[in-house]
Formats: sequence, structure tokens, C-alpha cells
Amino acid sequence: MTGDGHLLGVMMVCGHQIDGATLYVDSADVDKTVTVGSWTADRPLTTGLVTWTLDSPAAGWAATRSLAPLTARTTYAFYGWTKDNSWSSSSVSFTLTDRDRLTPGKVRYDSVSDNGDESAITVSMAEFKTRACQNM
Repeated sequence: MTGDGHLLGVMMVCGHQIDGATLYVDSADVDKTVTVGSWTADRPLTTGLVTWTLDSPAAGWAATRSLAPLTARTTYAFYGWTKDNSWSSSSVSFTLTDRDRLTPGKVRYDSVSDNGDESAITVSMAEFKTRACQNM
């Protein structure tokens, strides 16, 4: 979240390339998977931290599908991808309740433990930058 309440896309690119990101309704039923927003970077993203606002135009990004309104009781997933499908980032799932718990400077992401278990955690942007690539 930005200080004025805009939802941010936040990715830590770990040694590969990412060309864009998609936010979709997370569903086990493929027929119910709906894209609610998609963005393409002006240039391939390489190693490092990247952020941009999801609900308004952002420098360096083009909305290939503008963000649709998010609804209660829906789980969303957000992930980064490459145009040729050679790589993707880990995804993170969230609900509006999860989003509403975010404060400026905090990031929600799926952390992977040493034994391979995944869990969504919320950390500071600095901690995310330090930890996000550890298990890649």
C-alpha cells in the first residue's frame, strides 16, 4: 500500500527476468479463474526490487487489463511472468481483509521454509528485499 491507499505490485526479481504481472481470482476450478488486472513492463525486469501502483498508470508499466474492482469473499493471486513463459515469480494469494491489514511499507508474500512449506507472511519492505530470494 502507498501512503494514500493505492495497492502496490511488489516483486523481487531473483536472478531471472520478469516481463509483467497478473492479478486473478484464485480458484481450483480453471473455468472460474478470472483475470482482474494485468500489467506489462516497458522493459524486461532483471534482478532487484520492483514496485508500481496497480490501480493507476505507473511509469514503466502498461496496463494490459486495468484493475477491476476487488470484491469481498474472493481470494486473489498475484504473480510475475515472462512473455515466452520461460519463468515466473512465486505467487501470493490474498483477500480484501488481507489487503486491508497492509500498511505503507509492508509487503505480503509467500515465504518458503527450509522444508518446502509455504505460508503467506507480512513483513517490512526492507525485510522482503533481504529475504525474498533466499529460497530461490
